[in-house]
Amino acid sequence: MRRIGFALAVCALLGGVLINRASVSASSTGPPFVEFESGQVRPIAMSPDGNTLFAVDTPNGTLEVFDLTGGTLNLKFRIPVGLEPVAVAARNNTEVWVTNLLSDSVSVVSLTGVPHVIQTLLVGDEPRDIVFAGNPARAFITTAHRGQQRTDPSIANVPGAGDPQMTTAGVPRADVWVFDPANLGTTMGGTPLSILSFFTDTPRALAVSPDGNTVYVAGFKTGNQTTTINQGRVCTGFQNKPCTLSDGSTSPGGNPGPATDATGQPAPEVGLIVKFNNTSGHWEDELSRIWDGSVRFTLPDTDVFAVDANTLTQTAAFAHVGTTLFNMATNPVSGTLYVSNTDAVNNVRFEGPGIYAGHTVQGHLAEARITVISGTDVEPRHLNKHINYSQLAGSSGFDPTAKSHSLSMPLDMAVSSDGGTLYVAAFGSSKIGVFQTSTLEDDTFNPVTGSANYIPVSGGGPSGVVLDEARGLLYVMTRFDDTVSAIDLKSNQEVSRAVLPNPEPASVVLGRPMLYDATRFSGNGEAACASCHNFADKDDLAWDLGNPDNPVTTSPIPINLSGLVNLLLATGNSTVSTPINGSNKLTDFHPMKGPFTTQTLRGLKNSGAMHWRGDRSTGIYGTDPFSSNLSFLNFGVAFQTLIGSPVQPSEVEMQTFADFQLQVFPPPNPVRSLDNSLNATQQQGQAFFAGTRPSDGVNNAALSLVVGTSSFSCNGCHMVDSSNGFFGTNGNQSFEGLTQVVKVPQLRNAYDKVGMFGDPAVSFFQAADSGATGNQIRGFGFTGDGSTDTVFRFLSAAVFAPTSNSGFPQTNPDATRQAVEQYVLAFDSDLAPIVGQQVTLTSANSAGAGPRIDLLMQRAAAPFVSKALNGAVTECDLVAQVVQNGRVMGLLYNPANGTFMSNDGSAPLSDASLRALAATVGQEVTYTAATPGSGARIALNRRVPPPARGQK
Repeated sequence: MRRIGFALAVCALLGGVLINRASVSASSTGPPFVEFESGQVRPIAMSPDGNTLFAVDTPNGTLEVFDLTGGTLNLKFRIPVGLEPVAVAARNNTEVWVTNLLSDSVSVVSLTGVPHVIQTLLVGDEPRDIVFAGNPARAFITTAHRGQQRTDPSIANVPGAGDPQMTTAGVPRADVWVFDPANLGTTMGGTPLSILSFFTDTPRALAVSPDGNTVYVAGFKTGNQTTTINQGRVCTGFQNKPCTLSDGSTSPGGNPGPATDATGQPAPEVGLIVKFNNTSGHWEDELSRIWDGSVRFTLPDTDVFAVDANTLTQTAAFAHVGTTLFNMATNPVSGTLYVSNTDAVNNVRFEGPGIYAGHTVQGHLAEARITVISGTDVEPRHLNKHINYSQLAGSSGFDPTAKSHSLSMPLDMAVSSDGGTLYVAAFGSSKIGVFQTSTLEDDTFNPVTGSANYIPVSGGGPSGVVLDEARGLLYVMTRFDDTVSAIDLKSNQEVSRAVLPNPEPASVVLGRPMLYDATRFSGNGEAACASCHNFADKDDLAWDLGNPDNPVTTSPIPINLSGLVNLLLATGNSTVSTPINGSNKLTDFHPMKGPFTTQTLRGLKNSGAMHWRGDRSTGIYGTDPFSSNLSFLNFGVAFQTLIGSPVQPSEVEMQTFADFQLQVFPPPNPVRSLDNSLNATQQQGQAFFAGTRPSDGVNNAALSLVVGTSSFSCNGCHMVDSSNGFFGTNGNQSFEGLTQVVKVPQLRNAYDKVGMFGDPAVSFFQAADSGATGNQIRGFGFTGDGSTDTVFRFLSAAVFAPTSNSGFPQTNPDATRQAVEQYVLAFDSDLAPIVGQQVTLTSANSAGAGPRIDLLMQRAAAPFVSKALNGAVTECDLVAQVVQNGRVMGLLYNPANGTFMSNDGSAPLSDASLRALAATVGQEVTYTAATPGSGARIALNRRVPPPARGQK
């Protein structure tokens, strides 16, 4: 709690800016700060001459530049960049590049004269890391294989640009944009040499070989060769014997069970998670039964790739490196590659004590590792091999001291110049792990004795490390409190600290540690909420986290079609072959729920009850069908039953967690057009989605009089109502012919689930068996258990079958399904697509940049409604930055009169006058579409930081 108290003090001193709304009419009425919880990748870097340290201030949207020559962290410059900067790299001593995750951009910063952004490169979605390599040096930037810039006409001739093929099987989903720093071109966002694509999921980290000729590219959430067998392919009856399926094929058996919970209540029939056994060459469950006949794709699980930095060709690929890959570093002497990662054990079922079922995943969610890649060898090293996972917290053999030797969520790394020592930032442990590379590589290190060398860091959440051997210092970014510290490597003591300006409200700073901290709410010091919810998002896996030792509970949530289904049940005419929820009671929450994919923790505030079924709507803190806050509080039990904590957080602590987490926003949709319009196909899909034709249920007025509403349109269930914060759900449950009643899910992040293609035939879907589809990226797709490969297949469900007055149209229904799929991928969200977007107007790119500036101004005036943004706003606040009078001047666009007001009190500038400034080299103008309401803070009220604390 001491660390949290310090964070609160910092936030109170440097936090949110009080803005006089009456004097800032150009700013929308949205909140002055929006929390995204972006994961930092390479947040600090040192200049080649070792005299300057660069740090990204993620919440503040700035680059902090520190002079190191005095032996302490002395702030020299603060430079506005894009929204949510997460990585920085120095091209040389006078030029620095910054990746801006939310802005889909890279800020090229010149330190000559008045430091400022001289060019903004527009890249793919969510750029994360950047390195320079090759001869001559090129810039390499990781992005997701999507984003509006990929298809912009200005880069149509760039190799690799174009349609991301979101609905095409077997397409790589990781991109690296390559630029020539000496010739960025004159297009509005720079012209890359090439866009390279790799057969893995969205990438994160990069590294460079010691000779500078090889770039290593790592996927982020790359999976672990697990997938879900659809319930329709699993024999009913929980019996371990084969059965013949409806398509004539054979299933190896039923669910391994147990068939009931500990009280004898029958469990619902559910799907099953299987894992590919690379030794046997088969898809196997926990009983070693072979499920090859029910999986239509292969998962090569390629995680890391080697690229020739000069020819831009892939030279090697490395598989089975880890499930979630965070960062990479190379040994400067041997060239050995180190990859920090976690490896999930989602193929093990159940949370809780494991008494009735005999096994549990409690406390053993994802092992923290560094994988060593040398030549063709891939050798994972478990950093916490001292943990005895069989001993649960509170058991007689449990060792409470084990967690003092553990490291959780390993992120950034640094290697000494002699190649002998590796430093790793353990984000969830408030420590820097220190390893002899020789013992790490041969796996002889001892975490119990070796942990004496670990370096504790104040502040919490170390996310970046830079080694300064000339001064005997290690620089560490700590994200919990947004600081940079200098640690003396002889004493392991902090000798200097710079507190970065942090606009986050106190509730964010206070609550953040609850998501990541494994030092208190973890029995073994490794597991935390973030083990699955990486940076408040998801791990793209499915888990079977039922608890057979728990009782059946009752759902308070209204159920769409409940009257119709209860009538069917009463007449013995159920549309499912097995009892719904195990009991045929629509309101039952059976504790053995089967596989469900990890859901994002972003955008929870207005989405109602949590979990796929909504089963956190009832719990130790009460019952409420629509309260996101209460549902989040009811999550508290998972700290013991899942994370393995010896103690459960108090209600106050859970409220602190909720106050933070319920503020976190999802990012804007990267598929939808920047002007918030829909293309012709998306419009067709939206028209059906929002139309009056019921797509589900029985469209019969007389029946509706008897059972209540008996049919729903797409929007009737997956409601879109931005004024109430509904983006696919209004909080209700629905019966859809499955073996369990589930809550209607939100659809804002459907685009982020693309990558699994290939499904066998099951009776629930009318879509045909896909046949073998070959190598795919992901093992989990859509619907709750992740067993459905595409949105199109989901739309072929039997409950949506075409009839004369309901379901998809009887004429060419697949065309409408395809259109609805395209609309869902471009779904509405809390923020307009323009938010975060940037462009820098220079003396050479006015022809290309001009239309983009016009677009930004138009969207800053366009009305937008979002409950999370306090209601009626505009799509964005438009901010501009330009060097004037020896400093970077901030300006805020006023759509009412078309002028830009400055932060120095001078007369407003017209649009034309501001653009004219860019004709002079050194007066480049950078425009940013800020979140509605934050424009005044960003443009007019940036804080001048206090001086860094000196030598202690």
